[in-house]
Amino acid sequence: MSSRTTEPEITAPVDLCLPDGRLDPEAVGWTRRPLHRANLRGWGRTKRWEYWGVVTPAHVIGIVASSIDYAGVHGIYVLDRATGAEVSKDAVMPLARGTVMPDRSGEGTARARGGSLAIDIRQSPGGTALRAVAPGVEVDLEMPLPDGHESLGVVVPWGPRLFQYTVKDVGRPVRGRLVLDSAEHLVREEDSFAVLDHGRGRWPYRMVWNWAAGSAPGRAIQLGGKWTEGTGMTENALFVDGRLHKIGEELAWHYDRDDWLRPWRITGDRVEAEFTPFHERVARTELGVVGSETHQCFGHFSGRAQADDGAWIELDGLTGWAEEACQRW
Repeated sequence: MSSRTTEPEITAPVDLCLPDGRLDPEAVGWTRRPLHRANLRGWGRTKRWEYWGVVTPAHVIGIVASSIDYAGVHGIYVLDRATGAEVSKDAVMPLARGTVMPDRSGEGTARARGGSLAIDIRQSPGGTALRAVAPGVEVDLEMPLPDGHESLGVVVPWGPRLFQYTVKDVGRPVRGRLVLDSAEHLVREEDSFAVLDHGRGRWPYRMVWNWAAGSAPGRAIQLGGKWTEGTGMTENALFVDGRLHKIGEELAWHYDRDDWLRPWRITGDRVEAEFTPFHERVARTELGVVGSETHQCFGHFSGRAQADDGAWIELDGLTGWAEEACQRW
């Protein structure tokens, strides 16, 4: 079954950059599995990160390890879905000291250190093992990689020297444990899922993006907006039984910035999604000329999206998040 998008599909390994650090035009496109090597050069505009989001019946977990050149920005976040209580442990390290970011998704070990926070993300062909520790919280997870599992890789080109490579791997199996103040909570593969956001690129100083991801057994959705406009690429896809259906159009995002918990609508020719939040997470970072503000809402999806064969797939029962992030970096 062929894709219905006109965006180029990349099927062989490729370097993200030319030897002088500019974007390789042959790298622009999308993939069903990680094929890009992020051979980034230059300092100041380069951003690298690994973000894992995990949803269980009892908790939402977010782990981020990142280098934005002049700082390493790392964090562990846990939401108790029953009480709404949040645990947030963050660290900012000047010049990203103690931060290691491999140049390929799914290979090598990403590490982040800051104060009493430590994150290790060990990647292998069989999957990923994640360990994150900070005072009062400990996360030990395995995200196995099933045979034939597909993820969305996209290179978004703003120009020859500003571009982003992202892998959005939605609906990954996950198992392990979460420890909060010495109370252990099991993460079980049958009722939990994980989402990876792998990012490598060189960014403009200011950027706004939308991101939504939701999963349920056998189905998942990945939607993005704003930051890809005018580039000829999008990060939209539907996943059915681990198979990717690339959606090439820019989508319309409707949400209330005065009341983030009102339902969101994300629509296009192949997407008719509604997202109903149950919790809003607000994250702000101010480091002088550098700053970010993210409103990440957790909730449930409804509506439908269209597969490559024209069939409409129901989104009811998918759980995940939708967010707006504003960056100065």
